[in-house]
Amino acid sequence: MNAAHPERPETPQTPENPEDAVHEELLELALEAARRAGELLRDGRPDDLVVAAVKTSPIDVVTEMDIAAEKLIGGFLAEHRPADGMLGEEGADTPGTSGVRWVVDPLDGTVNYLYGLPSWGVSIAAEYRGETVVGVVAAPMRGETYHAVRGGGAWLGGVRLSCRAPAPLDQALVATGFGYVQTRRDHQAEVARTIIPLVRDVRRGGSAAIDLCDVAAGRLDAYYERGLNPWDLAAGDLIAREAGALTGGRPGRPASGELTVAGTPAVFASLQPLLEAAGAWHD
Repeated sequence: MNAAHPERPETPQTPENPEDAVHEELLELALEAARRAGELLRDGRPDDLVVAAVKTSPIDVVTEMDIAAEKLIGGFLAEHRPADGMLGEEGADTPGTSGVRWVVDPLDGTVNYLYGLPSWGVSIAAEYRGETVVGVVAAPMRGETYHAVRGGGAWLGGVRLSCRAPAPLDQALVATGFGYVQTRRDHQAEVARTIIPLVRDVRRGGSAAIDLCDVAAGRLDAYYERGLNPWDLAAGDLIAREAGALTGGRPGRPASGELTVAGTPAVFASLQPLLEAAGAWHD
């Protein structure tokens, strides 16, 4: 599979109503925008890449390539759908008038990218009237592009995804992430200390979007993290759900910055209350 030109399902369905046609258009635009941004990031990374700015702390960084990729995505989407809104990690925040808003992380896993590690991606979601209807995550160094349309399943290129078969919590591989503010990291370490003895093992990949897609692809049983932003989780959350995973936050609440949990139904049912009891939803 070639990430520069992601495959689509071999037998795409013909849209049956105008809403389906709009979703198909949004998907095509998201795939193309992610492809272009992924190529820019993969092929245009300078050897002397440096930090351009910091966000929540001196170790929460932005590079010149984050900014360039968001500019590319924003320009492409505005050219094709000028009435849409956009929310982007690097500052884009326009309301639009069409009811569609793009939620964009141009480079999820910036620290990995800065260090030359391969686990980074481009995440693009389209919301309609506040509900995510399209999600695309491109992982150029893997040669993979994931996508989902609400109600249409989750796909890796032309292969339909399904999360892992049921397994008990003690046989679950669970991923997590850590924030960049020291007080939050300290508490997250305590939560991880509680979870680690109860599961098969824990991974820390460094890209929330890719971790959510790995749940969808059956490479992880679950993922959780506190402190995500809408652009970190919008596309990956839809992809995971469309692959049969459950996603949420604290019990009865959706995934959010307070807490995001995704997993196979069996593992989700065991992990979510443990995270609630461990206080994973607060610092």
